[in-house]
Amino acid sequence: MASFKPTKIPVYPKLGEKVTHDSLYWKNYKAPVQIKEFGSVTNIDYSPVAPHNFAVTAFTRIHIYGPFSQEPVKAFTRFKGTAYCGRFRSDGQLLVAGCEDSVVRLFDVSGKVALRRFKGHTKAVHVTDFTSHQYQILTGSDDYTCRLWDIPNAVELTSYQEHTDYIRCGVTSKLNKDLFITGSYDHTLKLFDARTDKSVMTMDHGQPVESLLLYPSEGLLVSAGGRYVKVWDVLKGGQPLVSLRNHHKTVTCVCLSSSGQRLLSASLDRHVKVYNTTNYKVVHNFDYATSILSLALAPDDETIVVGMTNGILSIKHRKNPEESKELSSQQRRRPSYRVFVRGKNYVPKQDDYLVSKPVRQHLSKFDKELKKFSVSKALDTALQPWTRLKKPEIAVAVIKELDRRGTLKNALAGRDEQELSRLLNFLIGNLIDPRFAPVLVVAADMILDIYQSVVSLSPVVDRQLLRLQELLGREIDYQQELLEVLGMLDIVLASRLPRKEVPCSGNSRPNGLVEGEGSSTSRSHLQTT
Repeated sequence: MASFKPTKIPVYPKLGEKVTHDSLYWKNYKAPVQIKEFGSVTNIDYSPVAPHNFAVTAFTRIHIYGPFSQEPVKAFTRFKGTAYCGRFRSDGQLLVAGCEDSVVRLFDVSGKVALRRFKGHTKAVHVTDFTSHQYQILTGSDDYTCRLWDIPNAVELTSYQEHTDYIRCGVTSKLNKDLFITGSYDHTLKLFDARTDKSVMTMDHGQPVESLLLYPSEGLLVSAGGRYVKVWDVLKGGQPLVSLRNHHKTVTCVCLSSSGQRLLSASLDRHVKVYNTTNYKVVHNFDYATSILSLALAPDDETIVVGMTNGILSIKHRKNPEESKELSSQQRRRPSYRVFVRGKNYVPKQDDYLVSKPVRQHLSKFDKELKKFSVSKALDTALQPWTRLKKPEIAVAVIKELDRRGTLKNALAGRDEQELSRLLNFLIGNLIDPRFAPVLVVAADMILDIYQSVVSLSPVVDRQLLRLQELLGREIDYQQELLEVLGMLDIVLASRLPRKEVPCSGNSRPNGLVEGEGSSTSRSHLQTT
């Protein structure tokens, strides 16, 4: 008696995501380098000048890393509390940072001790930045005030107290030394002009504002807070243009790519979304282990740096073309264990005898039922929830095997309402899949023949049967149309093929005329003349 052969599950081509230019561009990064900091990484800022070091603000320290260094090349630790918002000046020589003790400190990147200390705030300072003047500093604090400071004299120039809650983000204009924008937990954004004594524009974000970003042209402003990322037209009086809600937790930071054509947002939901700034649709997504607090992109997008709540700094470097070629060449199949045991240059001898260990056959649950000729139970086993949703090819293979055995009709008949509903759901969901359609159309046709005449079915099953009948008829119409198109293509392609020329012999007649026909025609012509 022949042994039982298990059901062969065919391997179908995977229907993966659409490969786009963005997916190829943003996936071209190496495995991340992870560095453990002393606390949550709240801010990352790149130096505008080469070699483009970046400052990482975490807990009571600010570390400066090189482009490819895994250890800090510089550290500033002279803070009495938690440090916030370490920012470089446009020449990369100075760095400013706020602190929980309400003191703003200015550092020389090549030194260690603070050059200046600016005292005047009464609570923690979360916002610091240089103006385009390079000799002034903007600060924002939890005391609801934002202030401008003069660097040479270490004195306060002006102060604004228009917000009614903590000021947690701010940005200065790179084109106008007098303009800056602040965002607060009172849900508002305010545009200030240092030449006036009050704000000149107010915008309502609707959520506590966590991050601000100005486009290079400074005509558009991006604000992030709550689950929203909003774009504002500053030139039209702060008119809202787009409101994006692609995150399901608070958005903590935003940044632009080097070309300005892609906008990135990071959130506490552990995702970084990449938007196309033309239509503001998500074109790519990065996943991380924990919630994200800070994000930065290196010039030319060579590096993506992400800071997380657990103190991990994740650094992804872009691959070089040569490294991509080496990686593809290394993905070849490695030798088996036996090659290493016997040696690389081992050659089998003529007298060698290979002792093979018998392989024990493990049958799946549906194969065990098929071996016992329980066709209905075999189909039920293949239609379990996980298998039905994650591996539909298994159920299709079982249906095909039952049809080959001629027992598919027996397996489909005699089902109760719940079993029939589960089967109909599977057919409706996979009938139009071109990989499964040849097999499932036969099963759907049998089900309609068996159960369409039954009256005592529930309304749910009746609706499913009507839906299945509609899908089956539509699929048949599509197949007929495809056959017609194939016939048309065959005619077109056949007409494009080169014709074979038949050589003319002495006895042959032109234009395919038979000898008798040509002679009769000539005689009639002579008689008329």
